[in-house]
Amino acid sequence: MQIRLPLPEGLTEYRLNPAGPLPAVVGPPPVSRVAYAAAHVVVNPLDPTTLDMEATMAFRRHLWSLGFGVAEAMDTSQRGMGLDWTGARELIRVSAGERTGAIACGANTDQLDPAKTATVDEVIAAYEEQCEAIEDAGGRVILMASRALVKCARGPEDYARVYGRILQGLRQPAILHWLGEAFDPQLRGYWGCAGVADAMATCVEIIRENQAKVDGVKISLLDKRQEIVMRRQLPAGVRMYTGDDFDYAELIRGDVEGHSDALLGIFDGIAPAASLALRALDAGDTAKYDELLAPTVSLSRHIFQTPTYFYKTGLVFLAYLNGHQRHFVMLGGQQSARPIVHLSQLFVLADKARLLADPELAVHRMKLALQIAGVEG
Repeated sequence: MQIRLPLPEGLTEYRLNPAGPLPAVVGPPPVSRVAYAAAHVVVNPLDPTTLDMEATMAFRRHLWSLGFGVAEAMDTSQRGMGLDWTGARELIRVSAGERTGAIACGANTDQLDPAKTATVDEVIAAYEEQCEAIEDAGGRVILMASRALVKCARGPEDYARVYGRILQGLRQPAILHWLGEAFDPQLRGYWGCAGVADAMATCVEIIRENQAKVDGVKISLLDKRQEIVMRRQLPAGVRMYTGDDFDYAELIRGDVEGHSDALLGIFDGIAPAASLALRALDAGDTAKYDELLAPTVSLSRHIFQTPTYFYKTGLVFLAYLNGHQRHFVMLGGQQSARPIVHLSQLFVLADKARLLADPELAVHRMKLALQIAGVEG
């Protein structure tokens, strides 16, 4: 089977991988690593401001069936880029109510007016409102980085005050989330520090002061060296959840001093391969683990290329190619955020990683996208 694609070198006849797709093997969660997949949302194509909740939940059932926990209402769900707190709260309620596996949900302060500078007390109240809604629904809290806190905090002491207050009020330990500015430029200077080393020191100190209330921390800096440095500073029992969509394979495998668990947007797109790889790791078969994940890294680096915050477009397009949704329409019109050459390269890299679940369907849908883009096959 082949398809003519617009690639950087020009229109190219591409022949699909004869090995065919990897199987999506249903099974329990891995035992050697904790693994959450941050899941995307599906909109109603007739009203793209609203979610198609059934299609959105069908994808979450797919992730749970493969053994993943679901990280709900995170940036992969276009939180802060189309999904507001009202929509996120309903998504959390439905998803937590239907869960058949682990679920952790993003708490933020995005109900605050972004045009105004909030006070620290208002940030605390906004976090508390969202945390209460999540815990009432039955989810674990992921404390997302707050744009409002960046604007009003005078320094690290305000972060310590906010996080200490929120963490001590929770019913179960939370996951902290340090989202780098590559994912959200409005979060530059988070933790009240200009440099990564100082920010890391502040974050680690907050974790130490509230250790009993912290399950782990997810960092999304796209810098494996910094993640390893921080991982080695964490108190015993506090997990490092990698959010590095460039070097996750290496970080999850780990080294003689430890490993990272996973809370990744890319697991939304590579779930069959990641599930099989984590089971291989459970069995001590690191060669098989590497074999399965190595080709997904090229795909992930492509999807998360600059501007990184448009990675959701690639994940939704891959879900469309794989039949998880009937259309390629996104909140805020973000289906237009990546050009057709980028999407064509995604098709090739997904095929090389054996992640096109039904190659005939994927070719058909890729051709439809090419026609819409004005590319003649």
